[in-house]
Amino acid sequence: MATLYDITMKITYEYEVGASGARHVVRVLPLTLPKGQRLIAGTVSVDPQPEERTDFVDFFGNAASSISFRNSHQELEIRMQARVQVEAQPALADISPVVSKITEETFDCWTLEPESPHHFLGVSPRLPYSADIAKWARSLVKPKMSVWEAANKICSAIHSQFTYVPGATKVNTPVGEAFKLKKGVCQDFTHIMIVALRSLDIPAGYVSGFLRTIPPAGKERLEGADAMHAWVRVWCGRATGWMEWDPTNNMMAGTDHIRVAYGRDYSDVAPVIGILKIYGGHTTDQAVDVIPVRV
Repeated sequence: MATLYDITMKITYEYEVGASGARHVVRVLPLTLPKGQRLIAGTVSVDPQPEERTDFVDFFGNAASSISFRNSHQELEIRMQARVQVEAQPALADISPVVSKITEETFDCWTLEPESPHHFLGVSPRLPYSADIAKWARSLVKPKMSVWEAANKICSAIHSQFTYVPGATKVNTPVGEAFKLKKGVCQDFTHIMIVALRSLDIPAGYVSGFLRTIPPAGKERLEGADAMHAWVRVWCGRATGWMEWDPTNNMMAGTDHIRVAYGRDYSDVAPVIGILKIYGGHTTDQAVDVIPVRV
């Protein structure tokens, strides 16, 4: 069974003083995957028009656009429109190896292709080793648990022990600080789960995307109510491959999850990253709509 979505996204930046130059990389266009998801059509537009633009696919297979500005501009607007088909995946039996054996399977993987588990095993730009998170992970996961069971255990523990509080953290809050606070948003929970799994030698990575939200019964769906979301992909051994868990909602990713980018942590998949030639502050706003298409 497949679900069609029409997705729109608008990111705006308003500068206190006009930026006299800028260069950004934008990653907001949903992926086409070998299984489960297909981008039927999609565009990314930028206002004002950049002096230079290059569209490319990065190392991890994500669609990206490099844009640069040489002229002064007071604001920047990035729009994305896409139609995406997401297919329900069949239920799978747990044939993942036990945690104590996952290292053997990882090192039997003789490739450094983008899907290789080796890229998702050690520290990464935003995720150093954390003794506190490692100790917590070891208290939850036993060596004879399967990797699948371990991922479920950590996912459930984050959902039950941490509180979703927008504004409690910032986009650059260190993972160790978010862990001590026991509160944050989907980015924090995703980072904590990744560090916990890696501390057990289980390869894990970051997924950015969109999540369809369903309004309460009898209520109208609010425009822009959806937002970019984050969750975790876990390498469950050679036979199973990569699976995805959403610790914010204590569930495996399903047809309500639309993938945009894969990476080691947020630094690889940030929707907009770059540099500005500017002084003074700026404000930003993001609005997303994920609309199921009736066919």
